[in-house]
Amino acid sequence: MNAPRLLRALQCQPVDRVPIWLMRQAGRYLPEYRALRAQHSILELARDARLAAEVTMMPLRRFDLDAAIIFADILLPLSTLGVAFRFAEGEGPVIETRIEEPRDVDRLDVADPRAAVAPTLEAISRVRAVLPQDKALIGFAGAPFTLASYLTEGGSSRDCARTKTFMFRHPEAWDRLMQALRSVALEALAAQIAAGADAVQLFDSWVGTLAPDDCRAFVLPHIRFIIRELKARHAGTPVILFGTGTATLLPAMAEAGADAISVDWRVPLRDAGAIVGAGTALQGNLDPALLAAGPMERLRETTRAVVSEGSRHPGYVFNLGHGVLPHTPVEHVAVVVEEVRRYEPGRGQRT
Repeated sequence: MNAPRLLRALQCQPVDRVPIWLMRQAGRYLPEYRALRAQHSILELARDARLAAEVTMMPLRRFDLDAAIIFADILLPLSTLGVAFRFAEGEGPVIETRIEEPRDVDRLDVADPRAAVAPTLEAISRVRAVLPQDKALIGFAGAPFTLASYLTEGGSSRDCARTKTFMFRHPEAWDRLMQALRSVALEALAAQIAAGADAVQLFDSWVGTLAPDDCRAFVLPHIRFIIRELKARHAGTPVILFGTGTATLLPAMAEAGADAISVDWRVPLRDAGAIVGAGTALQGNLDPALLAAGPMERLRETTRAVVSEGSRHPGYVFNLGHGVLPHTPVEHVAVVVEEVRRYEPGRGQRT
């Protein structure tokens, strides 16, 4: 019972109250973060261990959260493959060297990704030194399909049409690409655990564009590999698997072996719980658009409903269905944290 509350919940152990953390909790909705961004680019912040640690701690100074998630970016480890990228204002990530043909995969220089994430590892050590013992520290990496989508699309894509075209037309090259990317993700996550991360999350933000059978055939074996290897190297460190638009993919995701499945707002937590089973924790799933928009009473009611429904599952962590939106009022986040804190498993709302 001395372990942080978040870790106990992720391992489906009893907790005194529902733990809460929020994806993108350290981001543009915070005025102190915006002040830093006025002086530094995202990559400058992520590649400076001191600044990354400072950003990581910002939300914990404002809110009673159960975890910090290290400030970084899922693209950072790609530099170990010789991939050049940048962030364009208003456009997001731009990949300078897209993968278009099978021969492009063979040009990837698969090296040790730990050098690319060295600032992140130092930031983890810095945060670990000041983080209260009852708070967990989360590391993360991009999942192979999501990283592949950036490499093939050249940036963000809502339908991943180029990615799936490459996957269907060149299955052998696709497998080589996924093997390279799973190695990058695995080593980045393992290094973060060794540096002091208590749990890790694998972000598969775009996997929801796939049909279930295609997910099982082209993606799931590589996710299984990552999780299996992590558990062999770092037994006891919880692994969270996250995706958006994954209502039809939850049975496949449950087969990956993760300790927890993070679900978005498109699927009720009771349905997700029935799919993943009692041995796997759930995380989610307030709509970040509601967090941003309100109105306040609806936000309170929905938060209470989400936490009540989720807490019926053995092992539950309150979170959003995706990241905090940049225009979210800080006051709205405070209200959600307050409502989750007021809830007691088995007793409902405090009076």
